[in-house]
Amino acid sequence: MRLYSRGQVLLFSVCSFAVALLAAFGLGFIRLPAAAAASEGAAPAALERFDAGAPAPSLEPGVISSPHLLTADTSQDYSQDERENISVYERLNSGVVNITTEVVSINYFLEPVPSAGGSGSGSIIDPAGYVLTNYHVVKDAFKVYVNLSDGSRFEGKVQGTDEENDLAVLKFDPPRDRRLTVIPYGDSSGLRVGQKVLAIGNPFGLERTLTRGIVSGIGRPVQQDQKTIIRDMIQTDASINPGNSGGPLLNSRGEMIGINTMIYSPSGGSVGVGFAVPVNTAKRVVPDLIRFGMVKRGWIDITAVQLFPALVEFMKERGYPVPVEQGLLVSQARRNGNADRAGIRGGSTPARYYSSVFYVGGDIITAIAGKKVASIADLYSALEDTKPGQEVDVEYYRSGRKLTVKLDLSDRAEYRKQE
Repeated sequence: MRLYSRGQVLLFSVCSFAVALLAAFGLGFIRLPAAAAASEGAAPAALERFDAGAPAPSLEPGVISSPHLLTADTSQDYSQDERENISVYERLNSGVVNITTEVVSINYFLEPVPSAGGSGSGSIIDPAGYVLTNYHVVKDAFKVYVNLSDGSRFEGKVQGTDEENDLAVLKFDPPRDRRLTVIPYGDSSGLRVGQKVLAIGNPFGLERTLTRGIVSGIGRPVQQDQKTIIRDMIQTDASINPGNSGGPLLNSRGEMIGINTMIYSPSGGSVGVGFAVPVNTAKRVVPDLIRFGMVKRGWIDITAVQLFPALVEFMKERGYPVPVEQGLLVSQARRNGNADRAGIRGGSTPARYYSSVFYVGGDIITAIAGKKVASIADLYSALEDTKPGQEVDVEYYRSGRKLTVKLDLSDRAEYRKQE
């Protein structure tokens, strides 16, 4: 047994206490007064900056918080142009609907079966559930569905169609407590090239997509087929793709100035050349589409043949004077029709051109209501915005002499029923 002196015991005690004190400090059980004060003062300072609107530090590694992204009012970070775009979209995107259709097809057993049709866009133009879209979106459809922004789906019906302007009006019945967003009409008469426009639609099924561009051209005539030309089309470089058809083309105030209709594209996608039917055309025809299901238009009761070089040469060889190279030859004037009553004459000599049979020797019409007429499409276009009973001037040639007569237009629909 070893005995320690009093000095040795005192020395060991002091050393043991020092070691224990250092261990307690290292483990954090003991904090220095200055460090504790600094730590206690840091939290109120950080809390004060956060309350004042400073950003909270990022909790994700490698991400730096930015005060420009988290401020309460971010409007100062957008340009005036961006604020206009955002405002138009947020106010009106719910007024643009997605339209889907079902059509009847024939299966391998030659049985009619329903199948998925096309899809497009449309604008709600009345809180009662009227939707304006393109005719080609609902063409041949036996069922039409209107899909709203909240995902709700309603079966609609085609209220009226206007094939000549590629427009249609649909009707669906929203719940009584449902308040619909209506796209307001604007005015397409004062459009200027370079004016900003916005298009909202559902391209490729991507709902309520916003694209931006300018008016690239105005007054463009676009021929749909041999009979019809849509006049005064708006050309725009705002991206329009399949699925945008029928959606609104808007100005910076959020007013509809056109109905997106078609694109010119060698690839099938948008290449910056899109066309929209002017809204003033829609405003003129929509009341008739809702009331009658069709547009009431005037007509001249004739069967006309468009002049072409071979026909002109044939008529000259037969001794008929042809003072013009372009115009409409009146093959027949319906007996007791408005043209017959006005003195316009049809032909008397039958002629065949391939499978077509018509009569030559009649009057040649060159202008209607002050508009030059050189083709069948021009005839339809000249009468596109007329009404039955309206009086128009008809300019024509007979035996080399230029004549003008006034006549009252008939109803084009009634004329077609009698054909």
